Amino acid sequence: MKLVDISRWGSQPPLFVRLLAAEVGETNRARAAERIGISRTAVSLVLSNKYASPSTKGVERRVMAALGQIECVALAEKVSIQQCQTYREKSPPTHNPQAMQHWRACQHCPYNPTCAGAGNATVH
Repeated sequence: MKLVDISRWGSQPPLFVRLLAAEVGETNRARAAERIGISRTAVSLVLSNKYASPSTKGVERRVMAALGQIECVALAEKVSIQQCQTYREKSPPTHNPQAMQHWRACQHCPYNPTCAGAGNATVH
């Protein structure tokens, strides 16, 4: 995987920019653009924080739809990153044994950034 420069976004680039950079690093700008459904030029402009439109919301929606899915180890299906984070961070569901089993799996999941194995997770 090659490193993609997103330093023009500052120290905390938005999630969609980090996902886009990771995809470009794994493939290239043209393949990432094709997968997301935007132009190669748009990919380059977004990564360099020079996108001409006053809003990147459209690009963000496309990136999150295409790249913001992970394979949930507890459910064995794809979920959005937001769904994963919401479930992982909620209070333990003590009222439901199945929900508790899922929640416990989240606490040790490789996608959980507080786990030691989090660096090994791949976003799909």
